[in-house]
Amino acid sequence: MRALSKLKLLRPPTSDEQLAAMRKHVRDHATDRPGVYRMISADGEIVYVGKSKRVRTRLLSYFRAAFPEEKGARILRDAECIEWEYVPSEFAALLEELRLIKRFRPRFNVAMKRDARNYCFLKLTKGPAPKFVVVRGAGHDDSSAYYGPFLGALSVSEAVRELNDVLGLRDCANDQRMHFADQPELFEIFPRTPGCIRFEVKKCLGPCVGGCTAEQYDERLTMARAFLDGIDDGPMERLRREMEQASERLEFERAAVLRDKLKRLEALRAQFARLRFAVETLSFVYTVPGFDGDDRVYLIRRGCVRAERSLPRTPAEAVHLLGLIDDVYTPAQHTNGQIPTHEIDELLLLSSWFRRFPEELDRTSASGTPAALDAAS
Repeated sequence: MRALSKLKLLRPPTSDEQLAAMRKHVRDHATDRPGVYRMISADGEIVYVGKSKRVRTRLLSYFRAAFPEEKGARILRDAECIEWEYVPSEFAALLEELRLIKRFRPRFNVAMKRDARNYCFLKLTKGPAPKFVVVRGAGHDDSSAYYGPFLGALSVSEAVRELNDVLGLRDCANDQRMHFADQPELFEIFPRTPGCIRFEVKKCLGPCVGGCTAEQYDERLTMARAFLDGIDDGPMERLRREMEQASERLEFERAAVLRDKLKRLEALRAQFARLRFAVETLSFVYTVPGFDGDDRVYLIRRGCVRAERSLPRTPAEAVHLLGLIDDVYTPAQHTNGQIPTHEIDELLLLSSWFRRFPEELDRTSASGTPAALDAAS
């Protein structure tokens, strides 16, 4: 969470009179329909964003907080006014809430409403000799490459360690300076000396001690990315060969260790394949009934809403939507394991939505002609 200014920390709590006025405003003007709302401080800061299927009921619940330490009570102490807007459905409210949170970063929306407690990603860092790190999600304004999502950060970390060992990728600190073998001018002041344990035991190419060239390291990194994309089994084949050779030499303990390493990589590959398939299956046309007949059509591809339109009422509107569908779903994308940073939160949000409400999948159709358009065509 970003640091708060002293002025905000010293800001007096909202007065009882203002709280009463806010409550009256909600009672007099809010209605029970889907929407999003914003809690705004006296200086205009949006301190909280929320959503509800019944906006009026949800907002009035804030004023019934029994204890001062409850989150609702703490939010109200910092808010001078409440604004809300209505949307057609709970699904629309969920999307709009996420977009507002990403835009304003309210300080009471600590978790960004993300169902990511059990998920993790592989992040490929930038700079010389990039490396893989296990993270819970994307950082702000981060353009790094991400792979995932995965389940179980501990098991994924162990599998990544095996991948690093097999391909000789580094796992040292981000601020560790790199000294490639094709940078000879560096070694006048930086002689190649022992200091990296993994390099000494031949589990790392040693880009920090001149053990490889930049090109050699990039080749291994490309192999790792191809493995994660599901197009190259090189790391597993290498382990399998070493295991068979150890067994032939009757080095059964070493063969058992290599077998366990291989199993961890196979588990990572299998999990990644399943989750990548799940992402690909989140590609369809989703028709959502809306409040007072405001039905919407969402074009979802690889777990993100690519376009949204009102349900067509005329043949001309249907033709226009069919053209948009064609634009969104063609040409076919090359599928890989990399997830753009800005799509991670929405991917997790949609995954959670259809997991919680599997019956909503009955409202979806393949990226051809949605059944809902037949009446308008």
